[in-house]
Amino acid sequence: MSIGKLTIIIATYNRKDILQKALDAYRSQSVQEEILEMLVVDDGSTDGTDSMVAQSNEGSPIPIRYFRQDHRGAAAARNLAIREARGDLLLFTDDDVVPSHTLVEEHSKWHRQNPDPCVAILGFIPWDPEVHPTPFMNWLISEGPVLNLRECSKRKELGFGFFCTGNLSLKAEFLRKNGTFDEDFRTFGYEDLELGYRLTRRGLRILYNPDAVGYHYKHMSFADACRRKQLAVAAEKVFQTKEAGVYFGEIVARRRSTLKYRILKLLARWVTPVLTPLRPLLDTQIPLPWFVYRALYHYYSVPKVKAPEAVNRNSEKG
Repeated sequence: MSIGKLTIIIATYNRKDILQKALDAYRSQSVQEEILEMLVVDDGSTDGTDSMVAQSNEGSPIPIRYFRQDHRGAAAARNLAIREARGDLLLFTDDDVVPSHTLVEEHSKWHRQNPDPCVAILGFIPWDPEVHPTPFMNWLISEGPVLNLRECSKRKELGFGFFCTGNLSLKAEFLRKNGTFDEDFRTFGYEDLELGYRLTRRGLRILYNPDAVGYHYKHMSFADACRRKQLAVAAEKVFQTKEAGVYFGEIVARRRSTLKYRILKLLARWVTPVLTPLRPLLDTQIPLPWFVYRALYHYYSVPKVKAPEAVNRNSEKG
C-alpha cells in the first residue's frame, strides 16, 4: 500500500502547559509536509486548554483541530479522534510527551519501509532531561513495570504488551477495520493493553524504532509511582472481564504455581523489610541495585491492589 500523510492524535486532560510544549515541538518537525493535521481531544479539561489550543492554531503551519468531550476517559477521546482523522497514518502520543525534532520523520520512514497494513511502529519514550530523572525513574522505564525499554531493544518485533499509545503509529485503515478502544475503560490504565491484544489477534505486528524519540515530560517520585498503580485498580477490574484479561490471568496462575515463584515470593517477604530504610534514597540521584527498586516498588504498591499481579511483559509474544 502507498503511505500517505500522517494525523497526530493527542488526548488531553488538564495538562495545558505541557501540551503547549508538545504542540510547539510538532510545529517544528523536520518533515512538516508529511503531517496532515494534529487532533487534540480534550477530555473535559478545566484549565483553559481550549483557549491555549486555539491560540496555538493561529498561524500554525499544521492545522490543529480541537474537539471536546465530557470527562469519559482516554479510550473514548482517542476513538473520537480515530473517527475524525483524515490521515492514512495515525500517530498516537500522550499530552505529556514532547517529540524530538525527527519523531514524525522516523515514524513515516519506517512505515514506508514496512508498508504492510498490519505493521505498527513503537517509538522510544525516555524521560525528558529537563525533569532531572532519578535512577529509580530510569529503572521504571528500562526494567520496571512502566514499559521495559531494555526488553524492546532486544527484539525485532514486540508482543501486544508493548502497544503503548504514548508514542505509537499505525495505519488508519487497519485500525478502523479491526477494532478501536474499548470505552468500558473510563479511568487510567489498561485500555492500550486490551486493544493491543485484540489487534494482535487480527494480525497486528509491532516494530520498535528507538530513533523515534518522544520525551516524557514528567517527574515521577516513588510515591507517584505507587499512586499510579493504585489509580489503575478500577481499570484492572474492567480488564479482568475482557478476553485479554482472562488470557493474562491464565499466565499469572501458571507462574504462581511454579516452585521458582514460591521461593522468590518467600525471599521477598524476608528481604524487603530489611530494605525499607533505603526508601528515602529512591527520590535522590543515588543509584541503587535494580532488585532494591523492584522489591520496594512491589512491597508498597502491589500488595495494596487486590487484583492479579501484572504480568511481566518480557513473556508476552503476540
